[in-house]
Amino acid sequence: MQVILDQVAPVLAISCAGVFFMSALLTGFWKFSCMMASGECKAPYYVDIAHRASLMYAYGALLVAVFAYFSIFSSFVNTLATMALMLFFSLAIVKYIVLGRANKTNNQFRDSENPRADRKLLVIVGLSETLGFAVLLLGFALGLIRAD
Repeated sequence: MQVILDQVAPVLAISCAGVFFMSALLTGFWKFSCMMASGECKAPYYVDIAHRASLMYAYGALLVAVFAYFSIFSSFVNTLATMALMLFFSLAIVKYIVLGRANKTNNQFRDSENPRADRKLLVIVGLSETLGFAVLLLGFALGLIRAD
């Protein structure tokens, strides 16, 4: 275990996985409370999304931890790639919680107050998450190739 704890990127990702999973548990409780209070037994759309995203990102963060651990790139590169992923995973969960609390929409882009900024942010998120993981995946793959 100490080998993992000596690397910043895997520890960051595992820590975030714990926070995301706790978020999943709490938003799950919130979701089921809303369902019990609703005549239709339904939670607000983004309360459900916040719960599901928290679960998905918790397990996604564990995958990131594994790839960061096995990546042959420097600690700085792996940490930067991991930080990009964890930052945007976190921001997505927070955004869904805010939207769930407001309960004014079931489509954040259709009902956006600033569609242009939302489109730009979506491109930044997509690129950051994809490139961040691509770096870790490449570091892992190169490690496999060099192991032979």
